[in-house]
Amino acid sequence: MSRFKAVIFDLDGVITDTAHYHYLAWKRLAESQGVHFDHAFNENLKGIDRMGSLDLILASSKRVYTPEEKLALADEKNRHYQELIATMSSADLLPGAVRALDVVRAAGLRIGLASVSKNAFTVLGRLGITDKFDYVVDAATIARGKPDPEIFLKAARELGVAPEDCLGVEDAVAGVASIKSAGMFALGIGHPFVLTQADVVITSLGDFNLESY
Repeated sequence: MSRFKAVIFDLDGVITDTAHYHYLAWKRLAESQGVHFDHAFNENLKGIDRMGSLDLILASSKRVYTPEEKLALADEKNRHYQELIATMSSADLLPGAVRALDVVRAAGLRIGLASVSKNAFTVLGRLGITDKFDYVVDAATIARGKPDPEIFLKAARELGVAPEDCLGVEDAVAGVASIKSAGMFALGIGHPFVLTQADVVITSLGDFNLESY
């Protein structure tokens, strides 16, 4: 029997990998503003919300942007991203994702999603797994993005579970920091030498074993 009452998953990089779509959308936007954008730059955006990512990109620009211009650019990036994710399907689920969700459900635990993406519901729908979650928190319902703990605390509250009874699953440094700041157990997806704050790190949800945490 698990010591947890709920498991709260991140979306990008954990259940599916929309990173390539984000990369293409950000690259197109950055280059339209005369900013060089490559995979190394893109790594700096991992786990950061849309406006935070935009600020990092525009910091390399020679011009100053008004708040209105920034919002317009963020919307432009999102439109391109939405065009790209419209092609997604269940084939885009990462290995072990569905099995992990089913294992958590079979154990009688609540399941939440904590994603800084404003397109979380769209992606879940394309993947065909919306009904596997009891509650979804996306960027549209929070004031502060990761590494602030707000998103995970809101998920726990809506699930009716105390933070200390939650297992958070993340692939980004900012996400793991958010989980730990919320007072939860952090399961990292990736490399131990990167996700140093995580309590346990596994390569993918293919290695997910609820009874081991």
